[in-house]
Amino acid sequence: MKLKITTVGNSAGVVLPRELLTRLRLKKGDELYVTETPDGFRITAYDENFARQMEVAERIMHKRRNLLHKLADN
Repeated sequence: MKLKITTVGNSAGVVLPRELLTRLRLKKGDELYVTETPDGFRITAYDENFARQMEVAERIMHKRRNLLHKLADN
């Protein structure tokens, strides 16, 4: 699905078509969560529990990055 970036006040935004909102089970005012993947970005409905888990995972990955690099080499 091709989307266009548009001006929203002093910012930029993307208008999500109704069919996409329906498939994501989103409505106006809901929040989205964007995660980077090896293939690009993934957009999902915001899940507070998932967001907390990602914050913990990111802290651990930052703190233990040397260990993770060694594990990746094996």
